[in-house]
Amino acid sequence: MTDERSAITGRLFALFGLLLLVPCAIGFQLFRINFIEGDELRDLWNEQAIDYISIPAQRGNIYDNDGTLLATNSVVYKAAIDPKLKDLTREQITEACQTLAKHTNRNSTYFHQKINNAPSRSRYVVLAQNLSTDAYLELKALDIRALILEESYQRRYNFGTLAAHALGFVNHESKGVIGLEHQFNDHLKGEDGQQQVRRNRSGGIFAYVGAPRKQPEQGHSLHTTIDSHIQAILEEELKAGIDRTKSNYGSAIVMDPRTGAIKAMANFPTFDPNKPASLKNENRRNYAISDMIEPGSTFKLVTAIASVEQDVVSFDEIFETPEDGTKLIHGQMMRDHDPLGTLRLDQVFEQSSNIATAEIAMRLSPNVFYQYARNMGFGTPTNIDLPNEESGRLQKPYEWSQVTLPWMAIGYEVQVTPIQLLQAYAAFANDGYMMRPHIVKKITDGEENIVEERRPVKVREIADEETLNKLQPVFKDVVSDSGTAQWAQVDGLEIAGKTGTAQKFIDGRYRTAYRASFVGFFPADNPKYVALVVLDEPQTSIYGGYTAGVIFKQTAIRIAGLDKEIQRSFEDTEPMQEPLVHIPDVRQMELGEARALLASQKISYTLNGSGQWITGQTPGPGTALKEEGRVTLKVSETPSDSSDTNIPEGYSRIPDLGGMDMRRAAMLVNSRGFEIKFIGSGTIYTQFPRAGDLMKKGRTITVRGKSKSLETLVGR
Repeated sequence: MTDERSAITGRLFALFGLLLLVPCAIGFQLFRINFIEGDELRDLWNEQAIDYISIPAQRGNIYDNDGTLLATNSVVYKAAIDPKLKDLTREQITEACQTLAKHTNRNSTYFHQKINNAPSRSRYVVLAQNLSTDAYLELKALDIRALILEESYQRRYNFGTLAAHALGFVNHESKGVIGLEHQFNDHLKGEDGQQQVRRNRSGGIFAYVGAPRKQPEQGHSLHTTIDSHIQAILEEELKAGIDRTKSNYGSAIVMDPRTGAIKAMANFPTFDPNKPASLKNENRRNYAISDMIEPGSTFKLVTAIASVEQDVVSFDEIFETPEDGTKLIHGQMMRDHDPLGTLRLDQVFEQSSNIATAEIAMRLSPNVFYQYARNMGFGTPTNIDLPNEESGRLQKPYEWSQVTLPWMAIGYEVQVTPIQLLQAYAAFANDGYMMRPHIVKKITDGEENIVEERRPVKVREIADEETLNKLQPVFKDVVSDSGTAQWAQVDGLEIAGKTGTAQKFIDGRYRTAYRASFVGFFPADNPKYVALVVLDEPQTSIYGGYTAGVIFKQTAIRIAGLDKEIQRSFEDTEPMQEPLVHIPDVRQMELGEARALLASQKISYTLNGSGQWITGQTPGPGTALKEEGRVTLKVSETPSDSSDTNIPEGYSRIPDLGGMDMRRAAMLVNSRGFEIKFIGSGTIYTQFPRAGDLMKKGRTITVRGKSKSLETLVGR
């Protein structure tokens, strides 16, 4: 019994000893962790709690040809605070909150509550986002260590829809989606920096004061060939033409044929890259490079060049077309737009005879015709520096049927993109040398050092210069009273080009829907610009000369008025003639001002009535007048006649500034309460808004000037 009791007691002591070891072990571990290995373990915890986040780089800018900023970044600021920082005082918190209230729609109590309601362990409390630069600078001037000021960037397109399809836009991650933004995204995006942050047990990230950071590297900038003035002109005229012809949509391009530099590229409908989600996806499509269309008669350039260079036709040859304007070719009926009768070779293209063009093409072998079309860039991409370019479709001769050659000769059974068609005519204008279209001329870094310079690239020679010299007068005659592009004529400016009208091929068959186009270059003898206009389903007429040709004409007039080289060529080539002046609008002017203006243009006048204000004139404004001509001015005691008694308060009538010099125009515009913006110099030949309209005072009238020699060009 005693042995048994001793055994139980021994086991109890052993158990007690074991139980006593547990707190001893725990106490030893606590001592070891806090005093022996504490510093090392704390360092290890800090390492595990530290992480790095990316600091987005500032995206590079995009400039036009003259250095105008088309796309840039607007900085957006965010303010946060570390409320646990030891040296942070209540006065500093109050100062920060009051400053934020000053620059936001919140009161200071709101920001105090955000700080007070933050989790007890929070070291990063966001106070406000999307702060202005003024707010950022004022907060920074407070010099409060606990304030954490961060900046990010949003893409901004300074001119809204201008060149939207060429520029493209970026998504919410600042990644380029279409256009140059996408094509050159790797250049533009730069290299992101890094900032050290802390991560809590839940994985949350918190910035902290004094955290190390690696600054981001700014993206490279693009310097483009786009001329903002020409781009604006092209967009305005394309939109006006689409509205006038009630077309579904349209596309237009202007290029320098000598270098391949794209001066303007427009599509309508368009979109605002600042708000890319606001319109339909199809409005973002760049039809100029992505739309595969059957070109119609504009493709007859291939037939013309191939037949002349291969010597299968002569310029004195006569072609007889059927009296009814139709002909059965290999079992398929071909039609001319009108019965054209007997035609010379030049008239075949001038009047755009399908039947005669097909007859000429059938003298060539399929392989020869195909090779000329291929050499002129059809069936292959132009490799323009924009994304999503289509290559078109040019069937190989072994895929052809009996009717392919005659129908391809007039622009059917082939698909091209507008940029391909423009490139071919640019090669024609450039003595046969085809240049690669391009829109970026150089890339620079953040310090304006050139990273990459892109020089014009010669692709190939499409034909002998002698061949093209023979054909140039033919295509100049297209833009004449007897040609299909008579509506594209500009008095005093020689233009060469070709119209096109093509049925649309939809769901496997041709429909009664058409595309109309015109492509041409000017000045014809020394081309500086080649331009293409394509309209989808115009309702007023299916013919390219009447629809697209008018858009080309208005664009050419306005471009010529801005181009000093073209103006000088007129000074050199215009014959001496009796000078004409065009009567300015002096109605509603003070008599003294009107006298000075008429005297500056050497116009004699007589007065009818008495008073100090001009209320009428004969002949009317804009009338051509020889120097010995005389104007009769109706004067009265009041500045306005009865037609202007209903002008609302704060408004004024826009004066007609045509024919004035810039100084006189500025005086008149300012006297009416408007501002004035000048483009060009010399005599004013066009203005916007138009004369006679009512406009609120304080707004701007834009005028364009030209040398005297261009007065015939613009038809004044």
